[in-house]
Amino acid sequence: MKVLHLISGGDSGGAKTHVFSLLGELKNSIDVKIICFMPGVFYQEILDKDIDVELLEQKHRYDLSVIKRLIALVKAGGYQIIHAHGARANFIAAILKRYISVPIVTTIHSDYLLDFEGNIYRKVVYTGLNVLALKFMDYYIAISQEFKNMLLSRGYAESKVFTVYNGIDFDSEIQYCSRQEFINAKHISVSDEDILVGIIGRLDKVKGHEVFIKAAAEVLNHTAHVKFLLAGDGNERENLEQLAKQLGIEQNIIFLGFIDRIYDFINAIDINTLTSYSESFPYVLLEGARLKKPTVSSAVGGIPDLIQDGQNGYLFKAADAHEMAQKLLKLINHRQLREVFGQRLYESAKNNFSSKSLANSHIEIYREILKRQKD
Repeated sequence: MKVLHLISGGDSGGAKTHVFSLLGELKNSIDVKIICFMPGVFYQEILDKDIDVELLEQKHRYDLSVIKRLIALVKAGGYQIIHAHGARANFIAAILKRYISVPIVTTIHSDYLLDFEGNIYRKVVYTGLNVLALKFMDYYIAISQEFKNMLLSRGYAESKVFTVYNGIDFDSEIQYCSRQEFINAKHISVSDEDILVGIIGRLDKVKGHEVFIKAAAEVLNHTAHVKFLLAGDGNERENLEQLAKQLGIEQNIIFLGFIDRIYDFINAIDINTLTSYSESFPYVLLEGARLKKPTVSSAVGGIPDLIQDGQNGYLFKAADAHEMAQKLLKLINHRQLREVFGQRLYESAKNNFSSKSLANSHIEIYREILKRQKD
């Protein structure tokens, strides 16, 4: 079986982690190659991995000269399936489809209608192009049942939509620095009593960071020994900094900017959080689970399939800062509960959401697609 993956090459979030985990396992069972269209974060990092990758660089987003080269590559390589990831890859794959007879599948990593929130031009143009491109795909892989339901509600045929939850490698060794080394490197003022509550993700509206800051303000009304760390950057940073100042908690809210070594950050914090209004099945929770971090998250997407409220973590209704604050306080005030939840979350994630299960599920889907092609 030969499968060619397509991705922009600039991805730095969950899609990057997903594809790294997927290809890292798939290469042990089938012939896979990935094409990038820009030398961004994704492309630079995958060069250090034992994965077959090639750069077909676009001069700009609408540079379609890569199509001719892709056609030749698909035919010469004998690829049986094209697998796209993200808006740029979907756009290219939709055009490529006119020239090849190979089935094309795309992974729905997010609610594509919300991908470019906060940037009017990108939302109008890029979202519009992606919506159009998606109509030309043969099959779709949703990374949560909720996302499959979303596709069905938007008119996609159920027979063409598969569901595969994210997974990561729980067996390989993780490299990360100590908590104190991270604190020193980032110049964070922390006392021995302080609890560090963290959140990772781009600072966009859909990620709900204002909920994190409002919950922080409520927590700090009960205890001053908590620091709230935000890892990531984006269009909303200035607004979020202003909100922290308005609430009078700017001394306890620490914006760290983009973090390239995620596990350094996760190891340093005591509690992991997520406040998104929309998610599929975010890797940041699996990465936190791998280091046994107790977690408080909005109950969106496929997250309740990983976190059972009050059993191995806490869930709150999206946008409800008060509920989030109350559940944070339970963990902040009970160290033993943090340890119990962290261990339980680790066991649940390892047993159900490994990279091996991720790859095996994809192989089954590829086989089904090829079977349908023959029929």
